[in-house]
Amino acid sequence: MEQMAGKIKVVNDPGELVSIFHASDTDVKRKMLIDLSTSWITMPDIQEKYGQEGKRALLYLDKIKMLESQWITTDKGPEKAFHTFYSNVQINLMGTMSELADIIFATNLSDEKLAEYEDELIKLMGENAGVFLGEASEKLDISQTFLRGIVKRSTILQIKGFKIEKVTSD
Repeated sequence: MEQMAGKIKVVNDPGELVSIFHASDTDVKRKMLIDLSTSWITMPDIQEKYGQEGKRALLYLDKIKMLESQWITTDKGPEKAFHTFYSNVQINLMGTMSELADIIFATNLSDEKLAEYEDELIKLMGENAGVFLGEASEKLDISQTFLRGIVKRSTILQIKGFKIEKVTSD
């Protein structure tokens, strides 16, 4: 199938850099992202070629809206196939050095430390649908930029408006 040309992902928010950098921060993710940019690939093919890390990476790319999908016919019947939505990325932003430091730190945070922050944020939500960014930033004693970076990197949390919420499958 032919790749659609010309779709450009414009990055205007420093927090979005975390998503972009995390999309290919391992060799498996990098190779998979290259494959997804050149062809349509089904989840079974991803799992076969890239294993569990590939499946998690595909779900993450879907969460950050970097993929498009369509149904294709295979010898096993109809299957959902995925492809990168954008063919190019344009980074156009300006931020303070402290914001840049927070973004780089969030990008390089260990998976274990990320999970600790995710757990803390889920505790802050309690029975509520979410927690406000300002409140979470204050209670965790971290900057909102770093907090946004954590959520952008998370596969289980997302930002909607001014709130952090759990990811829901639409």
